[in-house]
Amino acid sequence: MYMKWNQFRLKTTTEAEDIVSGMLMDVGIQGVQIEDRVPLTKEDKEQMFVDILPDIPEDDGTAYLTFYLGEEEDAGTILGQVRRGLEDMRSYLDVGECIIEESQTEDVDWVNNWKQYFHQFTIDDILVIPSWEEVEEKDSGRMVIHIDPGTAFGTGMHETTQLCIRQLRKYVGPDTEILDVGCGSGILGMLALKFGARYAVGTDLDPCAIDATHENMEANGISREQYEVMIGNIIDDREVQDKAGYDRYDIVAANILADVLVPLTPVICSHLKPGGIYITSGIIEEKEAVVVEAVKASGLAVLEVTHQGEWVSVTAQKKQEN
Repeated sequence: MYMKWNQFRLKTTTEAEDIVSGMLMDVGIQGVQIEDRVPLTKEDKEQMFVDILPDIPEDDGTAYLTFYLGEEEDAGTILGQVRRGLEDMRSYLDVGECIIEESQTEDVDWVNNWKQYFHQFTIDDILVIPSWEEVEEKDSGRMVIHIDPGTAFGTGMHETTQLCIRQLRKYVGPDTEILDVGCGSGILGMLALKFGARYAVGTDLDPCAIDATHENMEANGISREQYEVMIGNIIDDREVQDKAGYDRYDIVAANILADVLVPLTPVICSHLKPGGIYITSGIIEEKEAVVVEAVKASGLAVLEVTHQGEWVSVTAQKKQEN
């Protein structure tokens, strides 16, 4: 059954568009359309399904994020959460004017219409494919992971996720136990298992992430005995910390904002095994030094700092016991 949707168009900056999009999903918004004038990269062009690309005007630093709320949803409460989130970001990020324009759509099946914009793509030799597409013969030799975007952040298309994936591949072994903090769609934990890990645990603040991870696990034939997901904030929730377990993990991954990584890092140390690997991402270039310093202050040794686009991943290691 089709329904009317209230449409909201948020004016922000290209610098902030990814982080603001993540915040919108955190408050329960089920999909975000991004309009900007950022030039397409070579990788972007390879993923386009057209022969002639449109001319894009010069980037003016402005981005528009469009999202939708159903008539039965409490738009006032949700918009209040959005505005508070934007104000919190102003202390460390240029979020722009943050003007929100409201209109109403016609009766459309919006929940499914967005599928026309998400297609299968590759990360090195990995094929990421939604449930409504088939694996083509030319990709039959690739590692395949089925991911349906929607209510949880993390399809693998963003640079921050790809940075984590490449680091995971370096360090995952056959007996690896991994903890993914802020698991979103579950892509990092599931790929770790496909790389050969023995067991994965994911935590997230958003109940939608737990549901999305379970759905993606089913699509990939991954059982709940292999991958456990739990809701809660591991930074300050003792129940979540106890449930996750201490001195347990060979790898902890955290694809989160730098301002969250700073308080998270000293907590994570107690969950890593001696010699365990800590893989972080979601870090804009300007925050690289802040995260590196937090990692060192927690007694971890920095192994690698890798870059993709304007994003950074910091990989570190907990000291071995004497």
